[in-house]
Parts: sequence; structure tokens; C-alpha cells
Amino acid sequence: MSSNRAKAYTQAGVNIQAGNDLVARIKHLVASTQTRGVISDIGGFGGLFRPDLSGMSEPVLVSSTDGVGTKLKLAFAFDKHDSVGVDLVAMSVNDILVQGANPLFFLDYFATGKLDVDTAQTVISGVAEGCRQAGCALLGGETAEMPDMYAPGEYDLAGFCVGIVDNARLIDGSGIQVGDEIVGIASSGLHSNGYSLVRKILGESGLQPDDAFPGADGASVRETLLTPTIIYVEAVRSLLRDLNVKGMAHITGGGFYDNIPRVLPAQVEARINFGSWQMPPVFHWLKTAGKLTWPEILQIFNGGIGYILVLPPEQAEEAVNRIQAFSLRAWRIGEIARRAKDGSGEQVIITF
Repeated sequence: MSSNRAKAYTQAGVNIQAGNDLVARIKHLVASTQTRGVISDIGGFGGLFRPDLSGMSEPVLVSSTDGVGTKLKLAFAFDKHDSVGVDLVAMSVNDILVQGANPLFFLDYFATGKLDVDTAQTVISGVAEGCRQAGCALLGGETAEMPDMYAPGEYDLAGFCVGIVDNARLIDGSGIQVGDEIVGIASSGLHSNGYSLVRKILGESGLQPDDAFPGADGASVRETLLTPTIIYVEAVRSLLRDLNVKGMAHITGGGFYDNIPRVLPAQVEARINFGSWQMPPVFHWLKTAGKLTWPEILQIFNGGIGYILVLPPEQAEEAVNRIQAFSLRAWRIGEIARRAKDGSGEQVIITF
């Protein structure tokens, strides 16, 4: 590219060459996520993907989009950018997994005021790692350099995922009935929700990035608060092949109280036994330092459970054992009960 042709744009604050350099540096990252359906290379106007529809009588596409939220503010403050890309992928692929979909491909959007190629490459390396964990292709993306839109050193992320499921295997919670059990899979900590409150509490606590996080066995504040979101695809898909999973929920913003009802029929409620799972230290710290109650923790955060499944009671223990074979912790945390006939009251009842 002629530098003369781009001179006026460079003077306005947009470095076209930096964008080209970034593309060159991430090509190998994108290639590392390729699956059999990918039929295009990075750099085209659109990513091309040929899905394998064999064995499906009525394929349904499932899509999701999300960001990382104000967790990015801590990535900027702590100068740690290698894990937020994993968060970005996790937030979308876990959402479509809830409906039984297999993630096919992912696209990312990275926007900043002044492009730092090293930082962008580090972020996108995390996106690629997330795609590898989810078994989907990083099919393409967009890098936008927009002077004056962002504070120096800051950027924003958005992600877009498309998956597929046979209509006959679509999971919508409609088959959930009284007596079914609820299995919870552990989160790695905060995942990617509630960080506006986390940052407020952190600022008031006086803790510094390199300080040991209270109760976290030597992990630093930086490591604890930027621990990436778990991607549940591999473990959950192994269950879907053999077990009668009736409903699932990704526990994100809104915690237990807002996410679990999204998959429950109107006539039932979820009864959760608090204390039936191991709570990560970060939530004990938030409760104490922020003067919060456990109901507030379970409304704002995931409370140590990142994903739940509803199954027949005779399959709950097998589900727990199979999840643990994927090096994830899981517990039987509750059951489905009949709701009041008038439909009044909340659909999630937590016994403390």
C-alpha cells in the first residue's frame, strides 16, 4: 500500500498500515480454529461456511451475540488482555448451547481509538483460544480504529456466534416436570457479569492488582478478577448424546433468579438448596467487602454455578459423574416442584 495514498487518513488518526499488520499477525490464529466447514480465508468480505447437515431431518440455526461488559475496565487497569477474548466467545457459545446447538462459527468485533497491534493480537489470541475450546471456527471479524471514540488504551469487544441443531433435538424446557432434578456446573468465578459492582467494591477495598486475593490460595487480585469464563460446550454435548436433558440455563447477568425461569414451564418452580455446591472465594469476599446478602449475590452474580441442567432424577448422578470427567465440578443442587396454581410468586426458591 502506498503511504502517500493513506497520508491524509493517517493524519486524521487512522493507521491503515497498523490494521494490515494486525491481519497478517492473526492469520495463524484464525487458521488454528478452522473446522471442516470453513471454505474461505480471512480477508474476504464475508466468511464462508458449509455446514454438515447429514443426519439432520430439520436443521435449525441458532445465533447469539454478546460482549464482555465492564470486565474490560479491569483488563485495561491491570494491563492484562489475554483472557477477555475467551470471555467473549464463552458468553455467546454457552448461550446457544442451552438450546442444544453445536457452535459452528464465531465472528468478533474489536474497536479502539488508536490501534495497538500488540494488544489487539493478544486479545484476538484469546478469541481463538475460546473458539478452539468451543470447537467452532473463527470465521472472520472486524477491527475498527475510531479516533476520539475511546479513551487512550481502551477498546470494546463484541462477538457473534452461529450454531446448528436438529429441530427434533432442540431443547426448550417444555418437557420439564415435577420431580426432575437440577444439576449445577461450577463457574470459574465471576465469569463476565456484575463487574460494575465488582469495580466499585474493589475501589473501596484498597486491594492492588498484585496483592494476594483474600482466600484464593495465593492467586493475585489480577488473576482472580480476570479469570476467564468457562466454556461448557464439550462437557454438555457429551451429555446431550446419551441423557434426557430437558432444560438448561447459562447463569449470567440476573443470576439464578432471572436465568433459570427462562427455561421453566409456567406451572413449575425450581427449588435450590443453597450450600449444596462449593462457593468460590471471590463471592465470600464480595459479600463481606460489599456488605451484600446471599440473595443479592445470587441475583447479581452466578454465585459459583455457571450452568445448570434439568434431568430426570435417575440420570442426575450420572450427569454429575460425566461432567467431572471433563475436569469440571458439578453438584445436584435442587429439584423441580409444582408451582402455586395461581402462578404467583417467584419461580426460583432458594433455601438458605
